[in-house]
Amino acid sequence: MANTASALHILVKHQEKAEDILAQLKKGAKFQTLAKKYSTCPSGKKGGDLGEFKKGQMVPAFDKVCFGAELITPHLVKTKFGWHIIKVLYRT
Repeated sequence: MANTASALHILVKHQEKAEDILAQLKKGAKFQTLAKKYSTCPSGKKGGDLGEFKKGQMVPAFDKVCFGAELITPHLVKTKFGWHIIKVLYRT
């Protein structure tokens, strides 16, 4: 069972915008470029890079994706902060 993960994310307010970004990613757009353009999280300036974090450090819905979902594939999740597109890079 992984104790740490590293992920990129893009945070937006509206589901429609999140779905649009996800569609752009599926067409080959660069995650970091879209994060810099659209993310409302301060990590957006770094291409959405959250670095490495421990299990339980993020809100539960976010944590669930980071520690349970497929790596590299972007995932859409809603939290109290808004809509996230999360790309999990690795787990250790």
